Amino acid sequence: MSYPGIDTYSMLDSTLHRFDPRAKLITFTILIFSFAFIAEIVVALLAVIFSLTLIFISRIPLHFVYRSLKFPALFIFTIIVVMAFTVQGMPLVEIWYISVTMEGLEIGSLIFLRAIASLILAFLMLATSRFDEIIKAMYSLKIPNIMVQMISFSYRYIFVLLEELFTMKRAMYTRGFKMKLNQYSLNVLGNMIGMLLVKSYDRGERVYRSMISRGYTGNPRLFTDFRMVMTDYLLSTVLLATALSVHFFPLIMSK
Repeated sequence: MSYPGIDTYSMLDSTLHRFDPRAKLITFTILIFSFAFIAEIVVALLAVIFSLTLIFISRIPLHFVYRSLKFPALFIFTIIVVMAFTVQGMPLVEIWYISVTMEGLEIGSLIFLRAIASLILAFLMLATSRFDEIIKAMYSLKIPNIMVQMISFSYRYIFVLLEELFTMKRAMYTRGFKMKLNQYSLNVLGNMIGMLLVKSYDRGERVYRSMISRGYTGNPRLFTDFRMVMTDYLLSTVLLATALSVHFFPLIMSK
């Protein structure tokens, strides 16, 4: 079974795909942090619309975006439910001793919108560049070597571990295992997870020894020469201006 990487459509031709990887890392990271600290629901909604607009500009197929983001988005959506029932305020619906409050819905919606906007930006940052270009851009920006290597190896071997996991799962089901909510099923799953951890550790040791035997020193040599063009400067300016405007916009509207 093959697993599509997040950079499956990194070879498309769009403004975001041609964006210099170093500038993309810096501007998108600033934009993500800026969206994460938005204080108004209306501004957060505009941030989501802006992020969705970037998806259309990138020309990445919507089915790929949906498949990649649906589970993280569902997980984030649970924040609204939790906040609605836990934040004190004016009750909208009361069921016995549990109530849904207006303040809880507002706070949960704000967090949800901020997280969705940031999630889309993070997805676009990685989906519009080949992963090796992102790694080379990190090295060019003098990001600590150990951090870059951890990201690189994690991405490289996560698909190997997923393949191992599904192989073990198929083996279990061919032997008649049926998932149920009982102690036996939990024991089997615990044993499977433990075996996966042991195999992962063993594979890591073998990969490490093979890399050392081939002269790996942890200091890669870069042969990529990144060059900024006028389009990169203009796009960087637009994204940075957006990062600032989402915080100044409420101040301007309040006057």
